Amino acid sequence: MALLTEDEQQQVTRAIEAVERGTDAELVTVLAASADDYAYAPLIWAGLVALLLPGLINFHPGWLNANELLLTQIATFIVVALVCRLPAIGIRLVPASVRHWRAGSLARRQFLEQNLHSTLNGTGVLIFVSEAERYVEIIVDDGIARRVDDSVWRSMVDVFTLQVRQGRILEGFLGCIHSCGQVLSEQIPVTQPRNELPNRLVVLE
Repeated sequence: MALLTEDEQQQVTRAIEAVERGTDAELVTVLAASADDYAYAPLIWAGLVALLLPGLINFHPGWLNANELLLTQIATFIVVALVCRLPAIGIRLVPASVRHWRAGSLARRQFLEQNLHSTLNGTGVLIFVSEAERYVEIIVDDGIARRVDDSVWRSMVDVFTLQVRQGRILEGFLGCIHSCGQVLSEQIPVTQPRNELPNRLVVLE
């Protein structure tokens, strides 16, 4: 299922077009379902539970013989691994620091892959969201970083992150794009009509 409907994605496109009419900056928006599949997490947790099982069973000596214990360990590993593969559970088994690191790495890759580093005068702006990690980041190129303090972008990220946690992704994008536009039209006003990069929302599913 799409993270945003086609109509909602068009709303994001129109918002970017409106902002870029007043600034030389180039905005690109990226929405990822998840920064990683974290396939290793269920296996780690299943292995830990299966390894701890004999110790728990030792509280009841003679309850299971060696063959029964082995079969129980195998069954436990399989069941726990399958349960932990459920998206709602699996993502919670990964430490927040790891989730944020993975999402941050994907954001930086997208900055390069979307060619934001190649804009005229270094005026690229990436608004990145990874839904599963509830992660938002705004990355700007040097031409903007020299004129706008990081605290400006952090305040926008804080607001947008709260909206993502509440499931209001479209509202978050539109609000963030509008806020970026207000800052960029003042600091990087339009000098000539151009459109170096696509205005559509890039969706990574």
